[in-house]
Amino acid sequence: MLAARPRTASLPAWPLTGLLLLYPLWWALGLGVLAFAIVAVPMAATLLRAHVAGRPVRLPPGFALWVVFLVTVVVGVTVLHAEPVGAVDEGAGGRLFGVAFRLVWYAALTVMLVYAGNLTEAELSRERLVRLLAWLFAVTVAGGLLGVFASHFEFTSPVELLLPHGVRQKGFVRSLVHPYAAQIMDLVRDSHPRPAAPWGYTNTWGNNFCLLVVWFAAWAWGYAKDRRVRVLAAACLAASVVPVVHSLNRGLWIGLGVAAVYVAVRLALAGRVWAIGAMALAGVAVAGALAVTPLGNVVSARLDDGKSNGVRSFLMERAVSGMAESPVIGFGSTRDTMGGRNSITVGESAECERCGNFTIGGNGQFWQLIFAHGIVGTAGYLGFFGYGLWRFRRDRSAIGIAGGCALFGTFAAMFWYNALVTPLAFMFLAYALLWRNAASARSEL
Repeated sequence: MLAARPRTASLPAWPLTGLLLLYPLWWALGLGVLAFAIVAVPMAATLLRAHVAGRPVRLPPGFALWVVFLVTVVVGVTVLHAEPVGAVDEGAGGRLFGVAFRLVWYAALTVMLVYAGNLTEAELSRERLVRLLAWLFAVTVAGGLLGVFASHFEFTSPVELLLPHGVRQKGFVRSLVHPYAAQIMDLVRDSHPRPAAPWGYTNTWGNNFCLLVVWFAAWAWGYAKDRRVRVLAAACLAASVVPVVHSLNRGLWIGLGVAAVYVAVRLALAGRVWAIGAMALAGVAVAGALAVTPLGNVVSARLDDGKSNGVRSFLMERAVSGMAESPVIGFGSTRDTMGGRNSITVGESAECERCGNFTIGGNGQFWQLIFAHGIVGTAGYLGFFGYGLWRFRRDRSAIGIAGGCALFGTFAAMFWYNALVTPLAFMFLAYALLWRNAASARSEL
């Protein structure tokens, strides 16, 4: 009598689907991005249990490059005591929290990448994962509209109530646990609400918008068959123009242009030359809408206002000079500048948490990489995503074009956006979808 074959251990989809589908709830509870680290625990435990039970756990293509980056981050702890020229001398101990924060997130999101890539179609289909990312785009648009029309909307979350008063009043902590609709910032000659919900920061909102809009389009025009669904999707995209413009986020505007060009070129190379014309018509439509609505005045005022340009140039110069001081593994973390760009006497105080003391590496992932992790860490990080972009370049499916656009767009966005936490999570999910799509294509041969 033949012995029964052991059943292969399964990976439940609920840690990932629960995270993405219920993200508005996590945000309202004050968990928000913290949920990404929380779900990594059951993901890691389940992967380990499946491996012990005999299920092979695959690693994504090019993973060795990502490991090089992670090792560099860990090794960087040994140089936290180093003081680059022009930085505040606070000692290694004061920098441990920032390093630990990034290490936890890089580890948690790496677990999510491996988990998402190892899920089978029966456990979580690629179409359903695309639909979940499309759902998060709709959530992002809703949060953006909330930020425009109810900019002062905010409330104390349950998690926030559990924290000591002194802790929850810190700006960084508030961005994690305090739900609010918009950041009120002094731009275009007046205080202006800039959409942030449900991602904490306006720049993160803009970054995620670019990363998720491609999946929304892939779902609506690649998977959805009902014409009414596509009409609703088109209405959602049209409504999204309002928060996109009111965000005053020039990086977002550039990112959307890069995404449009990338998708049009990929479609044209696949024989759909009409995509070039469609992109041109869309550009004309947007330009026309800006010309005949008040949104055009908002864009014009923002382009004329360059308050942040000086700060960004100052921090770029500091990042480059810092890399020259420690080129191999960098300084292990970011540093605060001594004062502002005009004077070393302007610094942070209890009354003004954000005065002076700009963060070197806080103005874009690329600048953080070269300063904090040097040439080795930068090569590992960019090499991993660059390898994925090259390896999956021939995938002309909806997933292939959307995933390639997400990865390609990050190479532009890294000069003005930082990746942790949620942007890197969505980059990893794009990588996982491309990886699974390629594996499925090979199995069908």
